[in-house]
Amino acid sequence: MRLAITVLTGVLLATAGSSLHAQTKPVPAPAKNSAKKSTPPKASKKPAESARAAERATASAAEAGADESKVARRDPFESLTSRQEAAARAGANLPPGKAGLQVGTLRLDGIVKAPNGMIAVVTNPQSRTYFLREGDQLYDGRVEKIAMDGVSFHEIGKDAFGKPVERQVNKRIYSSAGEQQ
Repeated sequence: MRLAITVLTGVLLATAGSSLHAQTKPVPAPAKNSAKKSTPPKASKKPAESARAAERATASAAEAGADESKVARRDPFESLTSRQEAAARAGANLPPGKAGLQVGTLRLDGIVKAPNGMIAVVTNPQSRTYFLREGDQLYDGRVEKIAMDGVSFHEIGKDAFGKPVERQVNKRIYSSAGEQQ
């Protein structure tokens, strides 16, 4: 008896859900002065198929509207920091050696006093060690000054809106709380 009630309840919920989903099908945006008209997708008994059809109808309506406007606008819901992350991913195609080092990703491991000047020992995110001298050119900046307690870099980059930004970055061996290392 309980099994029959459970099965009957499941069938009723499934039919109610599919009929409810069929009643709330999306209506595509009307195309302005467009020769081709898009027809709304037919309701299916399976909710997953109906959802896919709705996505396709929305995408085709968006494409029809995009052809008319011809104006490129930034997505207001896209995070500005995602652009910076994309730039970091594009960093995978960096040149080899010192020329491919990015100031923001370097870790200062040590400083050596040599007869011909100071040498900074740094490590990149891939745990490769490099020896930098004053004036060395990096991917997004250069080494300004090397002292016994840290290194000063001149970093050249872009802000979230694409405006060029130059700044001084100091990395110390024994950094205090809140400082970059």
